Formats: sequence, structure tokens, C-alpha cells
Amino acid sequence: MSYLRAEWTKFRTVRGWVLAMIVASAAIVGLGIMPGMQGTCGDDCGLPTGPGGEEVTDAFTFLHQSLTGDGTITAQLTSLTGILPADPDPSAEESRGTGPSAANGTASGRPGLVPWAKAGILLKDGTRPGSAYAAVMLTGAHGVRLQYDYTHDLAGPKATQPQWLRLTRTGDAVKAEVSADGSTWDTVGTAELTGLPATVEIGLFATSPQYSAATSGAFGISGAFGGPTQATGVFENVSVTGTATGSWHGEKVGGADDVASGTSQENARFTVTGSGDIAPAVAGASGLGVTITQTLVGSFAGLIVVVVVGTMFITAEYRRGLVRTTMAANPRRGRVLAAKAVVIGAVTFVTSLPGVAAVVLIGQKVLRANGVYVHAVSAAIETQVIVGTAAVLAVSAVLAMALGMIVRHSAAAVTTAIVSIVLPYLLAMTVLPAGAGQWLLRLTPAAAFAVQQSTPEYAQVDNIYTPINGYFPLPPWAGFAVLCGWAAIALAAATLLVRRRDV
Repeated sequence: MSYLRAEWTKFRTVRGWVLAMIVASAAIVGLGIMPGMQGTCGDDCGLPTGPGGEEVTDAFTFLHQSLTGDGTITAQLTSLTGILPADPDPSAEESRGTGPSAANGTASGRPGLVPWAKAGILLKDGTRPGSAYAAVMLTGAHGVRLQYDYTHDLAGPKATQPQWLRLTRTGDAVKAEVSADGSTWDTVGTAELTGLPATVEIGLFATSPQYSAATSGAFGISGAFGGPTQATGVFENVSVTGTATGSWHGEKVGGADDVASGTSQENARFTVTGSGDIAPAVAGASGLGVTITQTLVGSFAGLIVVVVVGTMFITAEYRRGLVRTTMAANPRRGRVLAAKAVVIGAVTFVTSLPGVAAVVLIGQKVLRANGVYVHAVSAAIETQVIVGTAAVLAVSAVLAMALGMIVRHSAAAVTTAIVSIVLPYLLAMTVLPAGAGQWLLRLTPAAAFAVQQSTPEYAQVDNIYTPINGYFPLPPWAGFAVLCGWAAIALAAATLLVRRRDV
């Protein structure tokens, strides 16, 4: 305790260091809530929530009728086609048009399917966006799938040809099957939809998510290109067993009204065209809005300040010649270094935590007031982002202090710390190709910024999952562990050197 008390006394008696820590916290708040990002969202920009409380996208074309009690729907999907946005190259022949549009009653663009375009049969608790559902489908590039309640995705056969599909309801259980010939059936899986009402809607559906692709320049990703897409499924041999009521009714569930979609029937053949998705909602190039990560732009300014203070906490003693007195009074030099690490880390965490918490909570309100849609997150995720960011600043200060002990020069230590923590992040965001940037954010101390990721990646949702959109290659606490590892190495090296040197 005497070592800690001595180092704490040194820190608090230097007013410049105390003031700098306050400035670091203020910078995090100020830069995070200052006017900036603007949007056009109003009260109607909210997303539906699924049975698990997660935000979801629930937009598709549905040809359906009511089913009371248990029953089965079977259909042969004879064709799955689609339309993609026009090629961004204006010289390309297929670039005429802008993609699926209902402006003139037809869709323009180029033929093709996005990987998660889907058409099949679906059972749903009514037609309210966000209600429970189970669907078996053929996709553009992922074969047959059983998807239910938005976050669940089970793979079936890797089929590319049209298939027979079947859903069977037994109470709250919905069994999905697939067949290549309509006689021999394979089970894809069973969905458990807790609390499913007696009467549900069953039928045929089609939908196709937003197309998005990164555009590369001379220095990594330079932008993104995308637009709405469209999928059309043609069905034959449709049959329903059980208590089905009402005639087939075509309906557009959710989604924008300016995308061509609809249903048609010719004898026993049904055609369903749709656009949108049935999946978890994500932020990014192909999603709506931003995440709370966007409120933390000021954490970089705060990081630079605490790195400077961390290095000066040790290098100031070398510059003034006080380090000899410190080491003479405390012969156990390793304990002196450990005490300095505890003090600078604890002070940084305690002073930055209120600022990070304030900017995350207030920053969301500022963005929404500017018309920007901010994805809702749970209290646990908010806590992860707030505590994690404060912890990153604290460990970064410890790393900077250790570097200061190693090089014994403020400017060199500050530069080394910033180059190792901030520069890899900036390079991954702006200059390097995506693959190289991902590796930097796995191996360098900048991996710790993964604690600011507030929305998960979903395999069944195509998106540009890059750091610039708030997605990192490592899980949040794994990325933080990388920074801790570097700090531990630096502390070990500093301890070894301080024991071998005169001072």
C-alpha cells in the first residue's frame, strides 16, 4: 500500500495531469455530441421487433390464407429468378435503369439473384411485421434453408434447382421438409414457435434483400454501391391440408411502396414477386441507420491525452532527475512500476467512465434529434461499450507508461504508443485493403476497439461487415485481451530493464 500511496500522491500533486484527465473525458463528450451527422428519419423510422426483442427487417410479398389448428402446406417451386441494380459502370450495356422500381409498373436493372434472395412457403402469426414465423425456402446461393423467428437459420440441401417444399404444423412445432421429386422427403429441421395462436397465416412468399458491394480504390475500400433487388418465385402443385379458410390473398408485408412486387395466378400456377428481407436488422452499407459506436468518435482524442499523461507519469521523473530518489527510497523497483501502472490505470478508468457513459447515452439522443436512426441495444451491450471503452483507455495509459519506462523519453514513448494503438485503426479504416486491415485489428493493440461493437454479425444477412461500419474481426473482449497482452509484454520488458539499469 505504501507504494500505491506514494505514486497516487505524485499524480494528484501535479495539477496538469489531473486537469488533462478531466480534459480527456470532456473531449470524449464534446466531440461525441457536437452537431454533425444528419438524417431524415422521423417517428416512422422505427424498426419492428421480433419475438426475442431484437430489431428486425420484415418485408416480403405474401400470398396466403388462414389455417386453424394443425395442418400442412406443400408447394413445388418451379422457378426462382431476380433482378439486381444496374451496373455502376455507365459504359456497361446492362447499366441502363436503376434497379427494381414500381414507377412505371416494371422493374429495370440486370437479371440475377443476391445470395440471400429467397422464395418458398411460410407460416406466420398474422401479418404484423415482427411476428413469429417459420419458412422453408430456396435461396439465391445458399441452397434450401429453414429460417424462423428472424435469428434462426438451418441449412438444408445445397440445391440450386427448383424444389418441392413442405411445412407441417403440430401445435407450436413447425417441421420443414424438402424433396427433389415430390415423393421422397428430407427433413430440414423443426422450429419451435412458443405461444403460436390457433389460427395462423400460411402461404407462398418471395423477398430479396438490398444489394451492396464495396468499391475499391488505390488505398483500400473507397465506398459502396448498392440498391434494392427483386426475387420472383413461380409455384405449382400447391396444396393445404387441415382447416384452411378464405381464398388466396396477396399482400405486401412491410417494406417500401416504390419497389415492384405482387402476386398473380394462372390456373394452378402462382407467381410471387417481392423485395426486402425477413431477418435481423443490421447497421451498415446495406442496413438502416447507425449504432451507438458512432457516438464515440471523441474517444480517440481522449486516448491521445491519456497516452501523453501515461508516458509523462514516468518520463517526467527521468527528465527532472527524481527517478534516482524514487528508486533509492523504494529498492523493489518492480513494485514501483506495478504501483505506477495501478495508479495511472485506475485514474484513467475512473475519470473516463463518466464521460463515455454520458456520450453514449446523450449522443443517441443528439443523433435521433438530427434525424439519424440509431439502432436500439440492450442495457448489457451499452454496459459493454461504456465499460469496455473506459477500460481500453485505462490499459492504453498503462501501455504508454511502460513504454515511457523503456525508452525514458516522452516524445518517443508517446509516438510509439500512438503508432501502435491509433495508427493501425486509422489504416484499417481508410487506407489498407479489407484483408490487411482485418489482420491489423487482430494482432495490434488497436484490436481493443472491438469493445465498441454494439451489433452482431449474422451469417444469413449480407452486409459490408467492416470496421468502418462498426464490425470488427475479433469478439469484443477478445480484442480487449489483445491490448492487455501487449500491455503485459511492455510491463514485463520495462520491469526487466529497470532492474538491470542503474535507474
